[in-house]
Amino acid sequence: MSAKLSSPKKEILLGSALDMLHKESKEWTNSIAFWKDEVNFFSDLLDHEQVNASEYGQMLQYLDKIHASLFDYLAADILDHERLLSRLVKGEEGLSDQDYRGKHAVLKEQMDLFTNDFKELKKMVFGYAKKL
Repeated sequence: MSAKLSSPKKEILLGSALDMLHKESKEWTNSIAFWKDEVNFFSDLLDHEQVNASEYGQMLQYLDKIHASLFDYLAADILDHERLLSRLVKGEEGLSDQDYRGKHAVLKEQMDLFTNDFKELKKMVFGYAKKL
């Protein structure tokens, strides 16, 4: 019984809510991996003489490259976030689940914004590709 009483704080911190946030972080990582595949597809799709000759096509290629770089930054931020959770689970001094939750909220907002932006880029790429 004393073993159970010695870690009630840890049990509270590791409740189902943190598990759900961890799961969401993993889903973000999977989304980014999928988006990277899509960007490779867009690059292949846009890699034609016709596209290279048009200003709009060049702009799409440029946006495509920017998104690829942003994926890497976003993926690194999520990995750092998961490391914070690991440190929290280990009970490292000076950390609280509020640190993790706060960072999670910021990442969620970034993912939501990026998801919407990427959807718009996809619409532009597909609209342009249809006209080729």
